[in-house]
Amino acid sequence: MALDIIITEDQIQARVRALADELNQNLPSDGAVVLLGVLKGSYPFIADLSRAMGRDVMVDFVQVSSYGSGKSSTGVVQIKKDHDINIEGTHVVIVEDIVDTGLTLSHLRQLLLTRHPASLRVVSMLSKPAAREHSVPVEHVGFEIENLFVVGYGLDYAERYRNLPFIAVLRE
Repeated sequence: MALDIIITEDQIQARVRALADELNQNLPSDGAVVLLGVLKGSYPFIADLSRAMGRDVMVDFVQVSSYGSGKSSTGVVQIKKDHDINIEGTHVVIVEDIVDTGLTLSHLRQLLLTRHPASLRVVSMLSKPAAREHSVPVEHVGFEIENLFVVGYGLDYAERYRNLPFIAVLRE
């Protein structure tokens, strides 16, 4: 396997700071804000984003999967871990590593809206518009990329490569 870097660590960190600024401008200055990370891929992004926002936020996680151990979606969404914080009346920001088909995010948005947050937004480090099969709003996007299989900065292949500080295409 070979890695071809497409987004450097410096580019990621600059974009995280810009996304934090966007969120701060679009979220009310009062009221509870919950950053809801989608495990496992969001963990480096949510850590960097929460620090860059420079405001009081609550952090929680869900684990939702439509992937097995391979490179493509199974088409079946599973909730593996639900959030612990009561989100009713809070401003919720779903923090995603990547939105490709939109299946997982569409399912998660529908579920969370039944729990009556004051607002619901999505921030995703990566978006693959060419792979989108489900129309789903993503209010804040770090980078749009081609329909390539990428790893690093939380993204994995069979649980490997998540710890890389950059994003790369994984080649056979």
